[in-house]
Amino acid sequence: MAKDKSSDFFKTTLAPESLAFRLLGTAHAVARVEEGQSLPSALASVFSHPKMDAATRGAIQDIAYLTERKLGLCEFLIEQLTRQPPSPPLLKTLLASSLALLVGENDEADLKYEPYTTVDQAVEAAASEGTLVRAKGLVNAVLRRFLREKEILLEKSNLSLTAKWNYPSWWIKETRRIYPKNWESILHVGNTAPPLTLRVNKRKTTVEGYLADLEAAGHPATAIGPYAIRLDNPLPVYRIPGFSEGLVSVQDAAAQLAAPLLELQDGMRVLDACAAPGGKSGHMLEMADIDLHALDSEPERLKKIDENLTRLQLHATIMAGDASKKNWWDGNAFDCILADVPCTASGIIRRHPDIRWLRRPEDAKELAVISARILDNLWELLKPGGKLLLATCSVWPLESEWQADAFAKRNNAARLDAPGQLFPTSDKLKDHDGLFYALFKKQ
Repeated sequence: MAKDKSSDFFKTTLAPESLAFRLLGTAHAVARVEEGQSLPSALASVFSHPKMDAATRGAIQDIAYLTERKLGLCEFLIEQLTRQPPSPPLLKTLLASSLALLVGENDEADLKYEPYTTVDQAVEAAASEGTLVRAKGLVNAVLRRFLREKEILLEKSNLSLTAKWNYPSWWIKETRRIYPKNWESILHVGNTAPPLTLRVNKRKTTVEGYLADLEAAGHPATAIGPYAIRLDNPLPVYRIPGFSEGLVSVQDAAAQLAAPLLELQDGMRVLDACAAPGGKSGHMLEMADIDLHALDSEPERLKKIDENLTRLQLHATIMAGDASKKNWWDGNAFDCILADVPCTASGIIRRHPDIRWLRRPEDAKELAVISARILDNLWELLKPGGKLLLATCSVWPLESEWQADAFAKRNNAARLDAPGQLFPTSDKLKDHDGLFYALFKKQ
């Protein structure tokens, strides 16, 4: 796909508070994902527009994430409603973003905008974009036809696996092959909007105390783990009570299981390999007074670790380095190592809906090879009697259970109790992503 010139978008005269502006911004972001960018990176490009304010950024982000969750269905609808593939590519992504709003997250009861408003503003968006102005009639015709034939088209979409489930067909087939009993649940949860889950900082408050603070501030919430609280209604971080003071951090409930599994004690020398953005580092430092070393291979991501720990008023030795090598290591062995190894992120699709469209069938195998090298290297840095925790945010066995089993055999590692494969779930008291944990002790 040819790249859209960002200057086309920046020259628009649309008001940022208008839905037309926000649809156009979403279309540009989704087009960049189709080029191969991650959605956060694509949104960052769009958010550089000088007219952007917090409300506009939030609205564009919401529509973009909804579009990625509904992309399979939207592309099916575009095929049904147009005689030939829309061109230029920005036209296709404008139609997809508009159709996502007309379909809604679940049904008509949760539509963010009145259908006629969405259609009108999509036409306005096309009219304001130089490369799309001639297609504004097509945008109007396609969206109005969808509204007329909505029931028939949505029923017809159930005959297409990709349209029904909003995943690439290979992803659907692989999930069904590996998990014949619960593949539908795994896919379904990946299509839901994720919760905002907080981790309570035990050094500064308690779950009970913070729940009371939230209630007083008018933010209902539920405890869903030893340190985990899920807000009923998500908030920007700057509006979360006590966030800037380090009382809480944003972290999925399943991710909060990592630090307690290591049973950290004061004085331990601990390595958090592949540490960015630092959520698990922060949790480990909240659990005990340890000598933590936070490692990541991408130097630019180290800043995020430092920002998170500074907000929590905690300290770690932050280092740039490749966890599959030893050129960063000072020769002193670690008591505990957390290895949050690279993976396809197939277990956190609801938080990163673009991943399903960016991944290739062979990615899990390639990433598993890299992760195996990291694990074998880190094992050599562990003291006798020390513990290594393998963590991945994947549901593919090649990256999780099979990886753990092969590692234990290669290294004669004793496997301890750990949750193993956690499937993504959105139950009332079990609302978490799909992560995997395996814990090993060095003989």
